[in-house]
Amino acid sequence: MMRKKIAVLAVTSAVSLSLWGNQVFAAAFSDVPPSASYKTAIEEMIKQHVITGYSDHEFRPGQPVTRAELAKIFALAFHVQESAEKSSALSDVAESDWYRPYAEALVHTGAMKTENGKFNPNQPVTQEQLVQIAASLFHDNADRVKGILGGNYAKDQLVSRGEAVNFAYAAQQAAPVQIVSVTPLNAITLQITFSAPLPQEDVEVAKAKENFVFDNGLGVLNIPQLKSGSASTYIVPVTPQKEATTYSLSYKGQSAVTFGANTEKLALRQTQQIAADTFEVESSLEDGVADYGYIIAAYQSSRKGAFIVDENNRYNGKQYDILSSMRDKQVYITPENGETMIANYIPFTQATDGRQAPKFRLPAGQTFQPGVTYTVTSDWATIANSTFTAREIAPLAIASAEQVNETTINITLKQDPKDELFALRSVTLTPANGGAPLTAQYKLTSRKGATGTFELQNGEKLSAGTTYAVTPAGNWAAAADISLVGK
Repeated sequence: MMRKKIAVLAVTSAVSLSLWGNQVFAAAFSDVPPSASYKTAIEEMIKQHVITGYSDHEFRPGQPVTRAELAKIFALAFHVQESAEKSSALSDVAESDWYRPYAEALVHTGAMKTENGKFNPNQPVTQEQLVQIAASLFHDNADRVKGILGGNYAKDQLVSRGEAVNFAYAAQQAAPVQIVSVTPLNAITLQITFSAPLPQEDVEVAKAKENFVFDNGLGVLNIPQLKSGSASTYIVPVTPQKEATTYSLSYKGQSAVTFGANTEKLALRQTQQIAADTFEVESSLEDGVADYGYIIAAYQSSRKGAFIVDENNRYNGKQYDILSSMRDKQVYITPENGETMIANYIPFTQATDGRQAPKFRLPAGQTFQPGVTYTVTSDWATIANSTFTAREIAPLAIASAEQVNETTINITLKQDPKDELFALRSVTLTPANGGAPLTAQYKLTSRKGATGTFELQNGEKLSAGTTYAVTPAGNWAAAADISLVGK
């Protein structure tokens, strides 16, 4: 039999839905004998919370699977996100119907079609229809999808519940994930569709840099993020692309795909100073620029105002350019009559204050000179209002320091900075007895309001009974007689 090329996310032990009661395993089903060909598939799908049996402890594997049941199996087995846009086209699907989110999810992806506005949830599914739905969802060739059914394909034959589960499980075990298409959205953002979702263990920075191999100097800067409403399309942040360059991309050593560079710069709105050495660059949804946090599955439930764009990144008739992760990004800033400096992105400031306004910091030891006009430029964005005149801005003010444990302290400011302005900052702890000073650096994303956690460096520890004077390392904050006593 031909090697199956359908690829699906490696099974995770838990699915982030809580729609189920007690699990009933295949061994408990009175109509699933130990020798059944679908027994393993049923057990695995139950473990994944994809299927449940009937209340009479039957699974009814020989019963034809309905469109509603198949929508649920595919949506959960292949991690198809529910669309935030409630479909008004499904005239025969009520808000209270158990299959509504699955039907809407599969219709939104285009994998399942409607007929005169109806979903027909109770209609049985033929093998031909199963193959068409799966091929569309997996972005694969129908002939290859048929291979999962083995030699038993008969287009008009109805698919049973047991066969549908067997098919889903077999698809999960099929060949490794492959790239289907690469679309460069702008100078720093790729949209990559795979044949199936990426394994969770591969969605971390080190793995991404190992798995995504480009030529001509292009590189991945952060993890690929699954688009909301998509089964296997990801937003991938990269280094700026070069004009008139053709790139090749190999994923996990597979045959490379090629794509032409897109050097289109993102259209940002303005820049402004926010601290003595820090400024921000702001963009706006109104201008058709969407921070990736609005449209990725990871932030769908937590990001206020999140929405789902289609494969062309349109929503409610409006086209959006996607601002991907700012990790390791740089911009240039030039004082009038002065030399250009490189300013680096401050981690976790991309939209933490509820705005699309990533923060950038001047090189160490540099501060803005009040009254001087500065111009910000970039090789990945254009900024409509790209200048500002520096002004005197009071530094953050430390109100107190408190020991958490022998290697960690909390620093509290007099006012909540409302953003990760602690990032990459340090404080010095000088013992009153004249011992060697200690350094504690801010722990990224630890801020709660005005308080941030700082960790001692190089294995240093606080000594019980010792009084330490706490001062900022550099001029990022003011501290008047701040101290703590080691416990």
